[in-house]
Amino acid sequence: MSELEKHIGYLFTAELQFRFASAVNLATSRGVQPLDVPIEWTHGAHRVRYEEIALRDDQAEYAAHFVHRASTYLMAVAIKDALEAVVPGLSKAVRTSQGVEDAVRNAFDNCAAKPWTIPTDDVATAYHVARLIRNAFAHAPWEPQWKIHPELRGIVFSIAHVITLSTDALHGTAFDWRHYGGPLALFQLCRLVRMKVLGHNPPPRTLVPMPSVRLYQQGGLILEEVDEIPAGAKRVQGPTDDDGTIDLGGGHTLHPGKK
Repeated sequence: MSELEKHIGYLFTAELQFRFASAVNLATSRGVQPLDVPIEWTHGAHRVRYEEIALRDDQAEYAAHFVHRASTYLMAVAIKDALEAVVPGLSKAVRTSQGVEDAVRNAFDNCAAKPWTIPTDDVATAYHVARLIRNAFAHAPWEPQWKIHPELRGIVFSIAHVITLSTDALHGTAFDWRHYGGPLALFQLCRLVRMKVLGHNPPPRTLVPMPSVRLYQQGGLILEEVDEIPAGAKRVQGPTDDDGTIDLGGGHTLHPGKK
């Protein structure tokens, strides 16, 4: 297996982990994720019992949030490592250059083998964004903070329809998904690097499992499509606009559908 093929596999594995963590996070939030663990678990010379590793529902929901966040971080790691693998000397150029942004762009411009089918500036942007996100987590994984090199401050890194990160006034501040567009932006960046930069052309999916329920999600708001109003459902209380729009809080509104 070539180095290129290996990193394509790493990127796809990171995407799979993100997709799986998204499903677990969603199921845990809805209270339908099984939390069964062994009554007794032995591994090597160690042994634990059920009461030592069992989770309460609130603990599972809390942990699922961090598992999901960690999966986005690993996509950034996979992107950074993959781009360094296809551009020999890129990591060294960043460490030794006085101009980090120029060093990255020059490294991509001067790379002899260019498998990517997108502009070099977009490839360099992908590297900068992934490296900055990776650094924010690597130095403080539980409370990530932006660590922006002086050469990269006050810059807007953007790939159209994929991701945008403005480094203006970010250095030393708490990491926030709003700074770069959130987990789906990083997921799309990972896919772009795998397919448009490393040139992966996977076969079409032949089997997509159908969902057991129809769910829609906006940020942290989860909506489930039902055929009829469930027994015991509570009527939404609160002010409505003239057109019947209901404010759900957190920036979400509910609009009446067309009959």
